[in-house]
Amino acid sequence: MTLEIFDCEQGSDEWFKCRLGTPSASNFATIMAKGRDGKSPSLTRKTYLYKLAGEIITGKPSSNYKNAAMERGNEMEAEAAAHYAFTRDVELTQIGFAKRGQMGCSPDRLIADEGGLEIKTAEAHILIEHMFRDDIPPEHVAQVQGTLMILERPWWDTIIYWPDITPPVFRSVPDRAYQANLKGEIDRFNDELAAVVERVRAYGA
Repeated sequence: MTLEIFDCEQGSDEWFKCRLGTPSASNFATIMAKGRDGKSPSLTRKTYLYKLAGEIITGKPSSNYKNAAMERGNEMEAEAAAHYAFTRDVELTQIGFAKRGQMGCSPDRLIADEGGLEIKTAEAHILIEHMFRDDIPPEHVAQVQGTLMILERPWWDTIIYWPDITPPVFRSVPDRAYQANLKGEIDRFNDELAAVVERVRAYGA
């Protein structure tokens, strides 16, 4: 599958348009999520499935809800990126959206042709917990491994940022077994998505 790069501003109308109806890395954990029985798909997965179906059918993006934590993260992203670039002596670049087949990602930053950077913010007490755990927070593994799979890069750093504390940085490399399982879940999700779209379009015909 060919990699497509959309060079647009993240959050712009063009960005929403190029990712319309495409499962994105920030929601890969949702795609993999199971219900309370540990086997059946979760309700959040179904909601995401229907949102993307609605986007495909209407040609319009679903509502983009942002809570306080998400707004805070957007505000601090540039600050965290500047800290990483200065301390690692690297130049960071940004793209809008990358797509490979029926999956995509909006990487926070790219680092030359080598790796990339995922930026997360966390209040001090949560950051300290992650720091002492000394590993990427598990809730971000699907996003990072998915991004690595789409962009086919050898490594990806995740920075956990909060002002006035030295932020931990965790490096991830491709986990082929994990990525194979993730790709299977995404393929199943896309098959279900196509079936939902077909059923809705046939409704009342």
